Amino acid sequence: MIKFLKRRWYLVLIVIAVTLFIFIQNRKAATSAEKKLSTYKIKKETLKETLSLSGEIDAEEKAVLRFQTSGRLVWVGVKEGDIVNKYQTIATLDQRDIKNRLGKYLNTYAIQRNTFEQTKDDNWNDQYALGQPIRDEAKRILESNQHSLNNTVLDVEYQNLAVEYSNLWTPIEGVITKVSTPFAGVNITPAGSEFEIVNPKTVFLSVTAEQSDVVLLKEGMEGEIVFDAYPDKTFTGVIDFISFSPKTGETGTVYQVKLLLDEEGQKLPLKLAMTGDVEFILSEKRNVLAVPIQFVKKDDEGDYLMRERKGKREKIYVKRGEEFDSKVEIKNGVGVGDVVYD
Repeated sequence: MIKFLKRRWYLVLIVIAVTLFIFIQNRKAATSAEKKLSTYKIKKETLKETLSLSGEIDAEEKAVLRFQTSGRLVWVGVKEGDIVNKYQTIATLDQRDIKNRLGKYLNTYAIQRNTFEQTKDDNWNDQYALGQPIRDEAKRILESNQHSLNNTVLDVEYQNLAVEYSNLWTPIEGVITKVSTPFAGVNITPAGSEFEIVNPKTVFLSVTAEQSDVVLLKEGMEGEIVFDAYPDKTFTGVIDFISFSPKTGETGTVYQVKLLLDEEGQKLPLKLAMTGDVEFILSEKRNVLAVPIQFVKKDDEGDYLMRERKGKREKIYVKRGEEFDSKVEIKNGVGVGDVVYD
């Protein structure tokens, strides 16, 4: 029994010793980590106040083209991905009906023209008759004849426009991004047949800024852009436009900011709705002493830092300058290489 109790005490002592050893080692590691995290070595730095905004690629020149009237689609000259020139015809409706109508209106115009000339010859002299009633009647006949001729001219012009509207042409150069009816021979309506064109030379980064941020921006400011599709590259953008009214469709009050891309950015195969972030430098100070804000303490005498001096900590009062994000400028009281504690 005595041997059993002694053996038990040995086991208890071993467990206590192992536990104490583990506790001491963990305490040392924690103390070392805490000391490492709670110290800061002062050096010369460049402090920046920045503003980051997010947005997506858009284009200044883009168009959705539709026919003005319904009809039978007889020719489609483009497909998605094609490059088109400005004023190039891309699709055509069946023109037989409207051309026949145009011919009919031209015939009607010719008939009315002959009638106009004959009526004018028959009543021309009556304009100068001695009786006033005869002169008034001749005037009315000639005016009505002129109006009838004008109407036939308008009919011809209207039908000629219908012929022109049966040809769909693009007002901009660019890339065809959508063809909803790629095959000829189908009957279409204006709403059911769309052709979308985007000019890739006019792409820009569109970002939104809240009202507290937009007042910090102005046209001509440069920012560094990182696209999500190219996370390892940085491009430069210049603010070209800041909207005066809020952007519609957003949950809060935000304003649109357009950034033009630099030459390198314009060469990228960017596509609409690609996302990216831009960072603006609002203010900057170079070659100044600074520490993280949490290291600066304050008492009745002023701001101070806890500095290491000959293995001991001492309180040193300092003059603080401007704050930049998470750091604050220190104007005097410490120097390069000094180590301070949180």
